[in-house]
Amino acid sequence: MIKGSCCCGAVKFELKNKPSMLGTCHCSRCRKVGASAIIFVKKDDLVWVQGKDQVATYKPEAPYKYERNFCKNCGTSLGEILSNDDSFPIAANAIDSELDLKNQMHEFVAEKPSWYEICDEAARNMEHPA
Repeated sequence: MIKGSCCCGAVKFELKNKPSMLGTCHCSRCRKVGASAIIFVKKDDLVWVQGKDQVATYKPEAPYKYERNFCKNCGTSLGEILSNDDSFPIAANAIDSELDLKNQMHEFVAEKPSWYEICDEAARNMEHPA
């Protein structure tokens, strides 16, 4: 099992299987919540150990549609961990176990700040990839 948690330990979860992909989002929203590195997991692979009730949701205003989840206690960004979709992103920073994954894509490169330099050969998408 792959273990994950928030900074204060109130939220703990496990993944039954390795995430399908690791990517980097450069949109202003992901940067602001500290969740640019994301892993994509399947809903059936997520197992709650404790603290699901300690997860808060930020609901954005249009035109944005993706909700962001955080620990209510420490503010750790958890990506879209409460999503009901079959597959969704979790903030890679919430994973405690070692992941044998390399970055496979960059999205919203058009919003990347000038001070950030992409230093890998992963696919670059100006917006959300198809």
